Amino acid sequence: MFSPLSRILLYPLIVILPAVLVTALGATTHGFVSELGRNAALAAVMIILLQGLLAARFKWISHPFGLDILLRFHKYMAMAAAVLLLLHPVLLAAGSGSLDLLLSLDQPWYIWLGKITLLLVLVNVGVSWYQRKLHLKFEKWRFVHDILGPVIIVFAFIHSITVGHDLQHPFIQGLWIVFFVTAVLVFVWHRVIRPRQLQKNLWQVIDVQQETSDVWTVKLKPPQEKKVFEYLPGQFQFITFFRGRNLPVEEHHWTISSSPAEKNFVTSTIKALGDFTATIKETRPGDTAAVHAPFGRFTSTLHPEEKDLVFLAGGIGITPLMSMLRHMRDVQADHSVVLLYGNPDTDQAVFHQEIKEIEAGGHPDLKVVDVLSDPNENWDGESGYIDREKIIRHCGEDLSGKTFYVCGPPPLIAAVMSALDELAVSHRQIRVEIFSFLD
Repeated sequence: MFSPLSRILLYPLIVILPAVLVTALGATTHGFVSELGRNAALAAVMIILLQGLLAARFKWISHPFGLDILLRFHKYMAMAAAVLLLLHPVLLAAGSGSLDLLLSLDQPWYIWLGKITLLLVLVNVGVSWYQRKLHLKFEKWRFVHDILGPVIIVFAFIHSITVGHDLQHPFIQGLWIVFFVTAVLVFVWHRVIRPRQLQKNLWQVIDVQQETSDVWTVKLKPPQEKKVFEYLPGQFQFITFFRGRNLPVEEHHWTISSSPAEKNFVTSTIKALGDFTATIKETRPGDTAAVHAPFGRFTSTLHPEEKDLVFLAGGIGITPLMSMLRHMRDVQADHSVVLLYGNPDTDQAVFHQEIKEIEAGGHPDLKVVDVLSDPNENWDGESGYIDREKIIRHCGEDLSGKTFYVCGPPPLIAAVMSALDELAVSHRQIRVEIFSFLD
């Protein structure tokens, strides 16, 4: 119904709609600078009201772009809203020719509510941007985020509807209320209603396989009389495990590492990287899980015309690429793939044996290059890290017809992207998956 371009254009149109209507209906009562300040606030509040819609995993919104891209857009728009809200009182003060709005403590309650709202926005944005540097665990960050988000929406609405003389026009006021109620309903649906619905159709853990010393593959089957959802190789899913035994109940997203050709189960391969994932080894067959999927666009199947591929992976970053390789094997694909896979040693290379078997099978036409940063003395393969020279050595100097899929820890992604840039590889030829939504 709507093309990706039309959906992109729809967002700024909605953001500026209140300011346009206020101007069109003659609700402007101040000078030019003051009106800029008011419009900055109107746009900022609209961005805040739309934030929940961007994060709520509605397929109609996320499908053309990928949920991971949408959530990063959500992050940057939060920063834009903060900047606009900072400009709001500054421009109003400049327009009035008085600094009382900024400096005076003798202000009505609704002005103080506006200042508190601005402070909460800055805290919310700052905590999100610097979550890693603050050493704040993901679940604690999300707990804070889920509290501050609704509070900011309510405070912004009360402040704007009380102090905003331009919102007193019946039509604009009605529209403002509709926007506010919609934002509240979206939040309740995303964080309360849908999780409960997912818990009515729990999946079952049927196997937990240890891959390396700190990586496990969890195999899930759908509820009785339900089928495995349709997904593309390389996509990811949200899983909430219900395991009892005093184990934590948290929702996390992980790549689907199985092949879509497998119709009886799905798997996610999980590395112990934090407090919660350290408990994955405690997961047992018979445990249950709520599953919300699929999401993401990091997949070669969306580009069937591209047959000459280079996979650049590090550590657990192999999981989406493994799903693609398994699918290519299962459908006897005619792709040509060079896999450069970085690990400290072969013992920590996830799926090491199965990848070698796929390579020997001939579908796809796969060349595997293990790059070890800490190999034993008997290793005669590539050592160090994936870099410009290794890419040229195994992919050739003419890279113009190749498509590069990159996934791994942030240092690997940064190094590989730098190497590809040095090799004049067009960004159109590069697809990158970043596991964390906050990076």
